[in-house]
Amino acid sequence: MKKKKRILGVLIAILFSLVFTTGCQFLVFIDIFNDKTTEPPVVTTEPPIVTTEPPIVTTEPPTTTTEPPVSVDTDELSIHFLELGNRYTGDSVYIKIGDVDILVDAGSRKNSADDIANYVDRYCTDGTLEYVIVTHAHQDHIAGFVGSSSVEGIFDRYVCETIIDFPRTNADSVIYEDYIEKRDAEVAAGAKHYTALECYDNENGAQRVYELAENVTLEILYNYYYENKSSNENEYSVCFLINQGNNHYLFTGDLESDGEKKLIELNNLPHCVLFKAGHHGSYTATSYALLDEITPEIVCVTCVCGSDEYTDDVDNMFPSQAFCSRVSAYTDRVYVTSIATDDDKGYASLNGTIVVSSKGGEVSVSCSASDGLFKDSQWCLQHRDWGES
Repeated sequence: MKKKKRILGVLIAILFSLVFTTGCQFLVFIDIFNDKTTEPPVVTTEPPIVTTEPPIVTTEPPTTTTEPPVSVDTDELSIHFLELGNRYTGDSVYIKIGDVDILVDAGSRKNSADDIANYVDRYCTDGTLEYVIVTHAHQDHIAGFVGSSSVEGIFDRYVCETIIDFPRTNADSVIYEDYIEKRDAEVAAGAKHYTALECYDNENGAQRVYELAENVTLEILYNYYYENKSSNENEYSVCFLINQGNNHYLFTGDLESDGEKKLIELNNLPHCVLFKAGHHGSYTATSYALLDEITPEIVCVTCVCGSDEYTDDVDNMFPSQAFCSRVSAYTDRVYVTSIATDDDKGYASLNGTIVVSSKGGEVSVSCSASDGLFKDSQWCLQHRDWGES
């Protein structure tokens, strides 16, 4: 009996030991499961580091080596008083400022269009005249616009963007009618046409002042005879200034002394570096009143000096004694394009084509034949008393 109890005791002890051990492990498992401070296992494996960087672009965009076209400096202005290729006095003045080309009148005869165009084409390379100014309806100012059956006129040779001409005329000549026909054809082709009065009044799209370049303007002046009748066609002349800073250049066509007087009264005329002599140096123009107002430094005369085209009186041949006497009180810097000769040609260059240039405000004169002053020419020394009335 005791042996059985002893065996039973051992079994109970073994069983108790097993129960105790299993229970402890179970409790540990329960404790771990319920422990809220336990963090999830740390992942020590990091994503692989990308060591390959994008390639550095070392190629730069190609450098553009083509430079923009060189434009003419707008501080460079040149005014060209042209010889016209024959023995007849007339007017044609070419003005270049930057990329702007201006032609003032186209005398003296229809065939002068060749000489004018051959000269202008040296400077105007695009075939376009931005401005054409026609002062009045006389042949020696308009014939070249028309041309002939053998000589192409200026209006047919060039694209003319803006045409400014005389508001009034008494003309009924064939050359005037031909001028109107050619001008109107140019307008039909796209040119703008204004009278000088429309410009002065800023009407119908016209402007009193046109900006040609920075600090350079074309200013149409008021002429009393734009609106009033005269028996003298010359008085209808379009008058204007080219203004370049403090330098002023005055053009009055063939305006006579009465028109000059009214021009002074109705406009605020400045001191002028340049004056294109009125009416080719006639005794009827370039009055003391006008000279005293503008005090010109340079005077250019477009004529065939000493020609008997209009008179046999040597004193009144262009440039007249009266003109020389008056202008000499203000300046010696007088230049004349051509001179009459006794040969078949009938003319030769005196100064030739006269070019008045301004760069940086400094004005200079150069001529195609001679840079000498008119007062020192043999013709003047023989036929004029310089400085005497």
